Amino acid sequence: MLIDLTSKRVIVTGGSRGIGRAIATAFAQEGARVAICARSRAALDAVAEELQQFTDAVIARVVDVTDTPAVNAFVDEVVEAWGGVDVLVNNAGQGRGGNLDTLTPEDILEHANILQMGHFRFTKAVVPHMRAQQWGRIIEINALAGVVPTPEGIPSVINRASCVALSKSLGMNLAADGILVNSLNMGWIDTGQWDRHFKEMPAGVSREEFDQMVLKVVPIGRFGTPQDVTGMVLFLASDYASFISAASIDIAGGMGGQISYYPTLKRDFVAAAKRRNETE
Repeated sequence: MLIDLTSKRVIVTGGSRGIGRAIATAFAQEGARVAICARSRAALDAVAEELQQFTDAVIARVVDVTDTPAVNAFVDEVVEAWGGVDVLVNNAGQGRGGNLDTLTPEDILEHANILQMGHFRFTKAVVPHMRAQQWGRIIEINALAGVVPTPEGIPSVINRASCVALSKSLGMNLAADGILVNSLNMGWIDTGQWDRHFKEMPAGVSREEFDQMVLKVVPIGRFGTPQDVTGMVLFLASDYASFISAASIDIAGGMGGQISYYPTLKRDFVAAAKRRNETE
């Protein structure tokens, strides 16, 4: 099966690092025209230089996804340069922890403005152009916590669930216009964040011990990689996925309800490590 994405006009939000960077690179390697945005100019410039190894058509701009005029201006620039938009990958946004005792309503609203409203702003900006050509693909990069609630991380649970619901609703609403919308829900995809989590562990915990604890809830027994995501993104952006819309697809190595056990598993692991330190 040859997926031909040559000259497709693609926008990837949050394209300066992690999953977004991998997705942008994968499209560029397939010969697509790629526009990326993020908040860090230095990081964007570095990725743009990498993308130019594969495609001459690269646009990289600093955009705050909470700024509606800035989002609209970025999409307008892409359309003016390339004549339209074929694919939007709504990737910008990150997880946020917290529970009923630590969060304020404003904390959740701030996260919502970045995540679910950021996705909504970009979708609203590209859809008129996709409607005009009666063809488009919108791929939402979400998280497993949006389909399987966890007892911690209320902002991520609420706002990712909203993003998944938005994707399903739009996937039904826009299909008649030739615009297909689908959600990919990430499990433990390692883009460097697990290094940070490991550094939060008590002294004496080895990386091997930490990884074993984390991966107990992942049936496939390993972390995912950005490349585990890009293949599905490219497929959904292609004509091979012409009958798939309003789908919610987990990229989680078989993890589902197991994710709800992870907060307790982590607390017990940290407590055991601290007790071990006290007795040594």
